[in-house]
Amino acid sequence: MIVIIASAVIMLVLAVVMAVVLGWAKDAFHVEVDPRVEKIDEALPAANCGACGYAGCRDYAEAVVAGEAPVMLCPVGGAGVAAEIAEIMGVEADAMVKEMAVVNCGASVSRRKQRHEYLGEKTCTAASDVAGVQGCMYGCLGFGDCVAACDYDAIHIIDGLAVVDYHKCIGCAACVKACPRGIIEMVAFDQDDVVKVACSNKDGGKAVKDVCEVGCIACKRCEKESPVFLVEDNLARVCHEKFDPESLEGVEQAIEKCPTDCILICGKSQSYLKQTER
Repeated sequence: MIVIIASAVIMLVLAVVMAVVLGWAKDAFHVEVDPRVEKIDEALPAANCGACGYAGCRDYAEAVVAGEAPVMLCPVGGAGVAAEIAEIMGVEADAMVKEMAVVNCGASVSRRKQRHEYLGEKTCTAASDVAGVQGCMYGCLGFGDCVAACDYDAIHIIDGLAVVDYHKCIGCAACVKACPRGIIEMVAFDQDDVVKVACSNKDGGKAVKDVCEVGCIACKRCEKESPVFLVEDNLARVCHEKFDPESLEGVEQAIEKCPTDCILICGKSQSYLKQTER
């Protein structure tokens, strides 16, 4: 009986000692958290998508408070969240233009020339390491690595081609990181639509024609019609800062005169399924 009582007393004493030690440690090692971090974290959409360049919303909030990041890096929250964070920080929110994904390829299965049937792992990453999977070494492989990476159901494979649904795209850039051929890029959408050259092939015109019906052959007709276009390294590209969807003069002519129909308008005003139609 005495042994039991002694054990109970010892356990009680140890519990009290540990409580005192833990209480001291809590005060001694407490790290004061700036209340602005909590407020910014609450203002953020909790998507934790990493599009801001940080591992999660909390990390981004801490970076903003530490002065290491601007207030308008969250593409999911957009201008509204940027303004709220700016108010918390007591600074001005810079004008924020939302970026969304653009697929620089327009060759659906029916428009491309396959060299042989691919029998390996059905992922773009695996297929990109196999020579001769497609005639075009720059085009969309169509196995959907970008689809698997997108948490917002904003990109799908239609007839072997990745197509973005701009009503769902939040600009997280997960699809950009997932594409092994680098044919998806983030583009600033200051309006509902942008123009794109749906091709990434930098080979000469004849080589492009040999592998694809809708590839850019660098004929420079678009460049002659509008300053929006510039042909470099056998490939037309879009100078997005010069594109004004309110004034399409020149751009429309370039679209009409493009011999391979590789210039397309994409965005919210365009039908999701019509983005690949010619």
